[in-house]
Amino acid sequence: MEAKTLHRSRTHGLPAETTSFVGRRHDIANVKRLLSQARLVTLTGVGGVGKSRLATRVATDMQRAFPDGVWLVELAALNDRELIHRNVAEALSIRDHSTRSAMEVLIDHLRDKQMLMILDNCEHVLHECTVVVEMLLRSCPKLRILATSRQALGVGGEQLVAVPTLSLPNPDDRSLVESDAVRLFVERAGAMVQDFTLTKENQGALAGICRRLDGIPLAIELAAVRLRALSVHQLLERLEDRSRLLTVGPWTKLPHHRTLRALIDWSYNLCTDHEQQLWARVSVFAGGLDLEAAEEICSGDGIAREEVMDLVAALVDKSILTREEQSSRVRYRLLETIREYGLERLVASGKEATLRRRHREYYWKLAAEANTRLFGPSQKALTDRLHLDHINLRAALENHFSEPADVGRCLSMASNLNFHWLTGYHLVEGRCWLDRGLAAYTEPDEVRARALWTNSWLAIHQADFASAEAMLEESRTIGETLSLVPDLAYVALCSGMVAMYRKDVESAVTLYEDAVTGQRAAENPVGLVQALLRLSLSYSCLGDFSRAMSSAEECLEMCDAHEEIWHRAYAMTALGIAVWRRGDPRHADALVKKALKIMHLLDDPLGAGLALEVLASVTAAEGENERAAQLLGILRTVWHAIGVPPLSAYGNLICDHDECESLIRRDLREQRFDAAVRRGAGLSYDEAIAYALDRHVPVERSPKESGRTSQLTDREIEVARLVAAGMSNKEIAALLVISQRTAEGHVEKILNKLGFNSRVQVATWIGERGQDGDEPSSGSPAVP
Repeated sequence: MEAKTLHRSRTHGLPAETTSFVGRRHDIANVKRLLSQARLVTLTGVGGVGKSRLATRVATDMQRAFPDGVWLVELAALNDRELIHRNVAEALSIRDHSTRSAMEVLIDHLRDKQMLMILDNCEHVLHECTVVVEMLLRSCPKLRILATSRQALGVGGEQLVAVPTLSLPNPDDRSLVESDAVRLFVERAGAMVQDFTLTKENQGALAGICRRLDGIPLAIELAAVRLRALSVHQLLERLEDRSRLLTVGPWTKLPHHRTLRALIDWSYNLCTDHEQQLWARVSVFAGGLDLEAAEEICSGDGIAREEVMDLVAALVDKSILTREEQSSRVRYRLLETIREYGLERLVASGKEATLRRRHREYYWKLAAEANTRLFGPSQKALTDRLHLDHINLRAALENHFSEPADVGRCLSMASNLNFHWLTGYHLVEGRCWLDRGLAAYTEPDEVRARALWTNSWLAIHQADFASAEAMLEESRTIGETLSLVPDLAYVALCSGMVAMYRKDVESAVTLYEDAVTGQRAAENPVGLVQALLRLSLSYSCLGDFSRAMSSAEECLEMCDAHEEIWHRAYAMTALGIAVWRRGDPRHADALVKKALKIMHLLDDPLGAGLALEVLASVTAAEGENERAAQLLGILRTVWHAIGVPPLSAYGNLICDHDECESLIRRDLREQRFDAAVRRGAGLSYDEAIAYALDRHVPVERSPKESGRTSQLTDREIEVARLVAAGMSNKEIAALLVISQRTAEGHVEKILNKLGFNSRVQVATWIGERGQDGDEPSSGSPAVP
């Protein structure tokens, strides 16, 4: 006689939510979309990131799509791997008294069911989960499974979703309410402290707390509990010792959820011995790492270099390391909470000092390599690498300072990063490191001489000429005493830049000529190109266009010989200036536009600003004053975004800028001039470069803004207006006589098309457009 199963007549097996769900609108929509296309979707991510809450929220929202219910199967408390089938059956409220296997019972019960099953916390029974899922999906065609795990199940057709941490507030953004992390903290804090709200007084501390906790929901919730005893500001101060502080959690949670520490311990214990060792060792990195760095720094002492790649892959699978693709490189990172845990393990192992020494040596060598290979075909790859490893470089510098004997090496490393400080938007930080090193290292040797002129170069770009001159004088004294020809050549170059800014062109020419002679003697191609470039600009300023062109052309020849593109762009700009002033604006325009393309490719807004200055002057000289005014508007945005005084390092062009603006104002008159400048300033950086490179594209309004309405259908515009009126999806559905799901879909499409992440932004946009359908008058300037 066939055994029967007993199933209680419930439509779902989801726990009631005891706290509200905050944020993750895009994540919810993405998981829903994938579940409509695939039968297995696995949410992966670090412990505490909110995989379980996201899964249950998606399941709750999708109940109507599954007539036979949505069911949660919790596996975290399962100790006996052999009981997984029974655990699933119990979660589904299946009662069977036959002698059939649990797998047979499950298949029999689910064969014709249109159901969504959540398998929560699969990682510690991963193999068994994989077997069960494969059999169920093969035998039950209407079943869909949503799994949460620190690593993929590895089943065919599986769709993976890496669950991110909650969105964090931008350090410079005052609108904290758009951050899901802040919203979650405020909401949970309100449950702890009556009448707790976000205020002007606490918003900075709240943002700091959320950033310190990496936007991890569990960490934020545990931190909010502490407001029973601490103020927000006290909590931020005490988060330095996070593991000690965050030790209390709701006792009703599963054991690995009781504290942040217990949860991370749980993850750690799931790793093999070598995985645990690598976890501890990679915690010495700050801000991420790549495989090459992991192999160099973390191998040895029991871990062979060839093992590292597999161990990294294993930690990625377990969601300890997060894999990221940046600038065509694969990198890995630890969330700060996980990293701090690893550091504790590293300290306990007694190998912290060894790993920190390896770390600082590795990045010292990287900085030295970047300096020696700066001039050549590997330039772009090296500058990208330095940008990605900026936080590690900073950590290495700090590490050097912690060892008194290494201060000289620290100063040398800071000098080697000269172009990183300039091109990587870290000019102020570079000066700080060099100032700190020069204060600590006073030996009058080559290291100090080089650091002095390097620091002066940065000071010149900040228009701090008094400091630059003092440092150059000391560097010159050391150089002359020790006969340091390369350093004296750079002192002459930087001194010429100061003279040029002070409009002492004759002195600048003499200094640049000395620099050229010195760099030739030192056989330093990069220094020679830099000196020739400046010499060309100064010759143009004197009206000696023949020599200006000759110097620029020699620059180009040297760049071509070394397959160098960055300095080549500056040389083309210098040549463009000479050609323009000699009376050939068309040739100048072509040269400078080629240079601008390279500057944009290399993400060098300083060089792009220089090229745009020349283009504005050339355009004005050709009588295209409205276009020139728009270019001046673009320049305002560029210089403001860079945050450095315009043209402080190119003093000869300041007069050109002022003359150009005066000429355009006189031709257009104030009102037209101001309007054209506003239109240029309203472009984003990428749009501005595109406009500068195509003189036939008019700028009426920001293309980003003008294209938005055309992206929306009439129905979507109607829904957007209702969103702006403060209506919920349910109210919109009732008013338009559509299903709530359809209304939700419209809102999701509107947000995606407009590039927004909140209904408030839609309301603001509608307000700017006006209810009659007019476009906003202008877009918002974007930071390059």
